[in-house]
Amino acid sequence: MLIESRSRKPVRLPGFGLPFGITLAYIFVMIVIPIVALLVKASSIASGELWATLASPRVQAALKLTFGASLVAALVNLFFGSLVAWTLVRYRFFGRKILDALVDLPFAMPTAVSGIALMAIYAPTGIVGKHLLPWGIKTAISPLGVTIALIFIGFPFVVRTMQPAIEDLDTEAEQASAILGANRLQTFLRVTFPSLLPSALTGFTLALARALGEYGSVIFIAGNLPMKTEIASLLIVNRLDENDVSGASAIAIVMLASTLALLLAIQGLQWYVSRRTGRI
Repeated sequence: MLIESRSRKPVRLPGFGLPFGITLAYIFVMIVIPIVALLVKASSIASGELWATLASPRVQAALKLTFGASLVAALVNLFFGSLVAWTLVRYRFFGRKILDALVDLPFAMPTAVSGIALMAIYAPTGIVGKHLLPWGIKTAISPLGVTIALIFIGFPFVVRTMQPAIEDLDTEAEQASAILGANRLQTFLRVTFPSLLPSALTGFTLALARALGEYGSVIFIAGNLPMKTEIASLLIVNRLDENDVSGASAIAIVMLASTLALLLAIQGLQWYVSRRTGRI
């Protein structure tokens, strides 16, 4: 009887074939085909033209600003987003549900509206910008403004990724650690942090990937000065406006390759961390 039960195939839910087929078709049409089309277009570009485009000072400056600001924004969101998620899950206070709903505001707002709102706040005549300008801090039409916009749009990804992980934490293990004499820092580093690390990496990756491809909320506050505050997404649009499809495709393929490499690296790191912590 034991042998028969082991050889028995897992039972699938009724109707699995149709949803599975629709899933594959949808992913293929909406994701695979556009990516393949971009790769095909990029493959038609001569290698010399491709490298010449990527080596131009304007493209290099845009890529450095995009990747640098995105990385800083993702790190800031990782810290503060984790703190906000911890507060919303572990504590009960008046207005908690309102704060929890506000976290999703960057998701709901059109990116152009976000850009206008940020510009109204951080412009030299804005509510915050006018007070920072006398101190020599220029928040609009500067790399700092680009970073602020990327922090704004990436913040919900970390919070929403960390909240379920914090809710699933084993509080008994934390209590046992405290009973055995560990202080709060030791308990966090040895008990809490390893359990949250995979989710933290996921939130960081999503925030970083979102920032790399952002356009609408950045163009207003950035000022779009070539070699100074021009991001890669805007440069792609500019090349298309100039009918330079090859140049736009060259920059787009770099962004695509970087995003895919980032996602694969984080997936591998998550698998390694999960294996070390015994979660798989």
